[in-house]
Amino acid sequence: MKSSTNLMQKTICLILGGGAGTRLYPLTKDRSKPAVPVGGKYRLIDIPISNCLNSGLYRIFVLTQYNSASLNKHIKNTFHFDHFSNGFVDILAAEQTSSNMNWFQGTADAVRQSVRNFAYYDFDYILILSGDQLYQMDFEEMMTKHVESNADVSIATIPVVARDAVSFGIMKVNADSMIEKFIEKPSKDVLKDWKSEVTPEQKQRARNIWHLWVFTFSTGRH
Repeated sequence: MKSSTNLMQKTICLILGGGAGTRLYPLTKDRSKPAVPVGGKYRLIDIPISNCLNSGLYRIFVLTQYNSASLNKHIKNTFHFDHFSNGFVDILAAEQTSSNMNWFQGTADAVRQSVRNFAYYDFDYILILSGDQLYQMDFEEMMTKHVESNADVSIATIPVVARDAVSFGIMKVNADSMIEKFIEKPSKDVLKDWKSEVTPEQKQRARNIWHLWVFTFSTGRH
């Protein structure tokens, strides 16, 4: 078992810069959702970046494309590491190349197209995060659990009630927390088939549908 410090040093983080963010319009009229101001001078993107830094993750890439000027400027002006540190928060913007003239076609495609820009770094694990969610999380704790369980991929989720489930991606998990299937924004009439076991405390709150958060750990370089 690797020490937690070494584990985090062997991890790089990819934060997805988000799309149109139509539900936050007009705040997203001229900026991507992660660039929306929150708490005064801060932006939504600062939340996942702060979670990374507080968890001991210092090699961070932000993948941007849509309305990205404001987001790129904020990142450039905010996050600076000293000259003796290996840490960074770098922007990986969508780009056309001689072998690929397409822009990012979605979140998974953004990661796929960006591989060539981070593949030469020394890492064993990749942490993929959404750039537009408000939450507090210790990634070191999840990384440790991921390695202990010898998983290929670990996904952090939260349970949600049925009325909210139709707005999210829902996964079906078994008693061993293994993912059996996944559906994106299911209709109300199929929700009964997508319930997963939860804790007694969560049952008391009638939380029996799992909502997918965009946290992914992938072992190796497949």
